[in-house]
Amino acid sequence: MRAESQQGRRTTIKDIAERAGVSKGAVSYALNGRPGVSDETRDRILAIADELGWYPNRAARALSASRADACGLILARPATTIALEPFFMEFIGGVEAELSPRSIGLTIQLVRTVEEEIAVYRRWFGEHRVDGVFVVDVRHDDPRVEAVGALGLPAVVIGGPLPGTPLPAVWHDEASVVQEAVQYLAALGHRRIARVSGVEEFVHTAERTRSFNETTRALGLESELVVTDYTPESGTRATRRLLSSPEPPTAIIFDSDLLAVTGLGVAQQMGFNVPDDLSLIGWDDSLISRVVHPPLTAITRDIGEYGATAARHLLAYIDGAPAADIEVARGELTPRGSTAPPRFAVPANGRAALAADAPARVAGAHRAGNARCE
Repeated sequence: MRAESQQGRRTTIKDIAERAGVSKGAVSYALNGRPGVSDETRDRILAIADELGWYPNRAARALSASRADACGLILARPATTIALEPFFMEFIGGVEAELSPRSIGLTIQLVRTVEEEIAVYRRWFGEHRVDGVFVVDVRHDDPRVEAVGALGLPAVVIGGPLPGTPLPAVWHDEASVVQEAVQYLAALGHRRIARVSGVEEFVHTAERTRSFNETTRALGLESELVVTDYTPESGTRATRRLLSSPEPPTAIIFDSDLLAVTGLGVAQQMGFNVPDDLSLIGWDDSLISRVVHPPLTAITRDIGEYGATAARHLLAYIDGAPAADIEVARGELTPRGSTAPPRFAVPANGRAALAADAPARVAGAHRAGNARCE
């Protein structure tokens, strides 16, 4: 039970020394596991420290040990997007699963631009706020990589790899799983496939785009690419644009689950039946892709383990391990109810009519619903 004299303030080494009847130096030796006190005295000091509810002053320890006991993660994304995006929640959960048992904190900050992000790295380094950082949403010729390397701040790049850079990377094979998804749709009979991508400057997006273009070209498929910024609003616009075209695609691959769920809502609102009129594939296979109707076919990746692997790699790098890239297990396609063979009875011109008639059919559905309500 905590002593009454300690209520309302932090227990200090002096308090423990007075209770144990020893010097503050002896308490320091015992608490830090250093020689200089007998086993009996050490056990007595540790028992008193536990009784008084003593915890180490992490700020003071960080100064003396040249460690901040914290890692950093900066996200150049809108706060609203971060709150909705399952990827980052699962990734951060995996990181915390490795850091928390070691009593290492995770400092997260949102910024608007790459320039702001670099400024935060410099401030963190100057104030000794973190021991290392995770660099996400990496681009080719990314100025953050050079800036972090120049500071000497340990960092792990999430994505890549980036040949010729000094920073280690933890990454997925993006190309092969895109190829698998396109081949699967082609095997179902789809000849016109679209892709709704994320930010095109990101390395992982560019790799997916390259694989998508190469695979569709090799299979003789018609393809179309629409770029978004990962927000639901951009996903809505992209899907509506694709489905309003004279010859809409029979299948769409989305670069995130959030984009895919948004696209599903747009398709259903426009009167397209999923999967009979339109097949959809999401990315990362989070919970939201499984609770919608129909449940989404998705590229399944263990994002929690992705984050945990990145954290282990960063901690090892901080401790002096040599820089090395690590490829984690690639994703796999998980077929569900949102993909099926297209309706071969509906030719291209029939699909154009379907798209053109979508507003009228949606309005009719609303009128029918209102009539039922009355």
